[in-house]
Amino acid sequence: MIFTPVDPEGSEPRRRRFRTIPVRLLLPNMITLLSLCAGLTAIRLAIEGRIEWALGAIVFAAALDGIDGRVARMLKGQSRFGAELDSLADFVNFGVVPGLILYFWGLNELGAIGWIAALVFAICMSLRLARFNVMADDPNRPAWMANFFTGVPAPAGAIIVLLPIYINLLGLPRLTALACVYTLIIAFLLVSTLPVFSGKKLGNRVRPDLVLPIFVVVVLFVALLVSYPWPVLTIGTLAYLASLPLGWMSARDYRRKDAEAVAAAAEPITASHQSDGPSTHVELSHSDDEERPSRLN
Repeated sequence: MIFTPVDPEGSEPRRRRFRTIPVRLLLPNMITLLSLCAGLTAIRLAIEGRIEWALGAIVFAAALDGIDGRVARMLKGQSRFGAELDSLADFVNFGVVPGLILYFWGLNELGAIGWIAALVFAICMSLRLARFNVMADDPNRPAWMANFFTGVPAPAGAIIVLLPIYINLLGLPRLTALACVYTLIIAFLLVSTLPVFSGKKLGNRVRPDLVLPIFVVVVLFVALLVSYPWPVLTIGTLAYLASLPLGWMSARDYRRKDAEAVAAAAEPITASHQSDGPSTHVELSHSDDEERPSRLN
């Protein structure tokens, strides 16, 4: 038997009211779920031996991951649920899936060592995402740290760790041992404290005279990526790895400026203490001279 709540002032049943959710809160989560579907599909494609299509699914998932956050900020649709969903999707798409693709591609030839390399990469990705979630709520971070990631970000890590496969698809021999070492190096970069340019503040405002050139560049890049995916991904990965020292040097300059600002702020305090020292000593000496006659009396 089903009981319905009854209004105490009447005999009609009281309908339960649900709070409606704005559509702008759903759109970013739908994009995140679409990227998760792409990552899970990449696992199936890798198992079936269609590595090229699996790589395409990973690139598509990385592109969607870069869109959902911006869409959420534009629509003011940020939510705690969306942040948690995005973190879980990133772990699957950029931690589990690339490790499995590398393992099915050639790391399985190394036996347990190859599996350990894939496992370490996935674990480091989970640790990197957990640290990112914790540091995002840290109020003590300096403002300039918003320009940098701490360690290589998840989507970039997933793209660059697949470099051995790109090179192999270009016609070069498959070096599984070197690919295993390279996977471990990228895993270390994920959990390192290396400052990496984030680019979060790019794209918020565009000058009117740059709108058309940006359209042309984006269309040209997509056309090259579709037509020549492996050369473009190889060159892009090498360029990204070459840019990592630039982020470290830029962050070092920010830290030096902070240290100089702290030192400059401390100089007036030190000077005031030094100037107060002799005057305090003189006042004490005068007071002692004034007290001596009273003591003699």
